[in-house]
Amino acid sequence: MASALSDRLSRIVKEMRGQARITESNVTDMLREVRMALLEADVALPVVRDFIARVKEKALGQEVVGSLTPGQALVAIVNRELALTMGDGVADINLAAQPPAVILMAGLQGAGKTTTTAKLAKHLIEKRKKKVLTVSGDVYRPAAIEQLKTVTAQAGAEWFPSTPDQKPVDIARAAIDYARKHYFDVLLVDTAGRLAIDEALMREIQELHAVLKPVETLFVVDAMQGQDAINTAKAFKEALPLTGIILTKLDGDSRGGAALSVRAITGAPIKFAGVSEKIDGLEVFDAERHAGRILGMGDILALVEQVTAGVDMAAAQKLAAKVKSGEGFDLNDFLDQIRQMKQMGGLSSLMDKLPSAMAAKAGQVDMGRAEKDIQRKEGIICSMTLKERRKPEIIKATRKRRIAAGAGVQVQDVNRLLKEFEQMQDMMKKMKGGGMMKMMKRMGGMKGMPKLPGMG
Repeated sequence: MASALSDRLSRIVKEMRGQARITESNVTDMLREVRMALLEADVALPVVRDFIARVKEKALGQEVVGSLTPGQALVAIVNRELALTMGDGVADINLAAQPPAVILMAGLQGAGKTTTTAKLAKHLIEKRKKKVLTVSGDVYRPAAIEQLKTVTAQAGAEWFPSTPDQKPVDIARAAIDYARKHYFDVLLVDTAGRLAIDEALMREIQELHAVLKPVETLFVVDAMQGQDAINTAKAFKEALPLTGIILTKLDGDSRGGAALSVRAITGAPIKFAGVSEKIDGLEVFDAERHAGRILGMGDILALVEQVTAGVDMAAAQKLAAKVKSGEGFDLNDFLDQIRQMKQMGGLSSLMDKLPSAMAAKAGQVDMGRAEKDIQRKEGIICSMTLKERRKPEIIKATRKRRIAAGAGVQVQDVNRLLKEFEQMQDMMKKMKGGGMMKMMKRMGGMKGMPKLPGMG
């Protein structure tokens, strides 16, 4: 959806470049493109109709102010209405209850409920400083209980044991009792899913809701489900008083269709989005930022947050001080730079948040190959002795063969890494004592600058 809608809007903006004002004709042309992009993204037809009607009403008669073109003004309206369709800003999770605050996780099998439960636990521990307990009420899949145990440990929360021969309501009562006695702030309850909606599933989750009296009932839905997500959302809305939605697999190809439909169908705000398979891959959902992503404007704020979270500031300051003083930039420093990039989620994760125009240029780089190249470089440096990392000049033919064999690469790969390192070392020397501006001028606007690790 993201690329389709972005491409169509870009084309319309170009076509309307010479026009002085917004007219019914150019609004109709643009909305035809928007409608097609939304339908292609599996957005529910009633949602599309309502959205198009709202955009048309807002657009007609609007003055084009300042330096905006009619196309740009229409994109701004589409962006605003997209954000309103998915919610207004950020919907916070409600923990205002006598501890433990119970959160019930609902959704179909395969939506990612169990993993999302652990991701939410990690979020509550790290961002809200809460003591979290998880429990599985899925007695139909023996592996589900063990899976929750594993991912809960990864999240740093505590897991309450349950067995397939127990009744879900009995598990729920025991878990609440344990949470109260051990002063837990939050109890996350993972529930059973089915491959399709059935009466038994809905009856069971209604019973659980009655016993648990949760402060939050979160509907977990796969963002790539398309039209199926709409039917599932309707069924769960009729069965439960949903308080929020968590979209999973938002890093997939659809990016948008389910977000627009499910919010409109359930009336419940989207509270979180799963953006990667990692245990920390859960973001608080921001409708305005997601609308920008759908329109190909990127999510620079999320990119900044991701980079800031991944960067070891102490290590960065240490390197800056080292460069400033003129101390040698060695292969240990080079290895640190590679690992910092990996901590930020790798190149592809950062690329995903760039505006579409920038991403298109960067997309000319083979990301898979670049990621492998970064891993290869890390392997080569890790095959070196500490002395070799501190004094790369001692690495001659015999050492190169040993390092290549240890890293499982060719000698040419070792030579290539050392050459890149020399280029970076030269650049660092030129930066010594505030020589950065001189160096930039000498480089003629960055010409000849060494490539980032993995981009060569």
